Amino acid sequence: MGTDSGTKLRRSEPQIVVKDGKPAAVILPLEQYRKMLERLDDADDLKALNLLKQKPLRFRTLDEFLKGTRRRV
Repeated sequence: MGTDSGTKLRRSEPQIVVKDGKPAAVILPLEQYRKMLERLDDADDLKALNLLKQKPLRFRTLDEFLKGTRRRV
């Protein structure tokens, strides 16, 4: 069964590609893929935020901050 370039397949369920009798890949709608990437990015952000929360906060005076930025410039 062939499809030409003008034909669009619309499937809401992921399609599993099998190779040598074993699942090898998944085909899913682009919008579902994008949402999955966004959720993974959000999970990474939460992980980084939780790591930052474990470190004690260190406050500096404005003078200390300015001295540190002048050295880098």
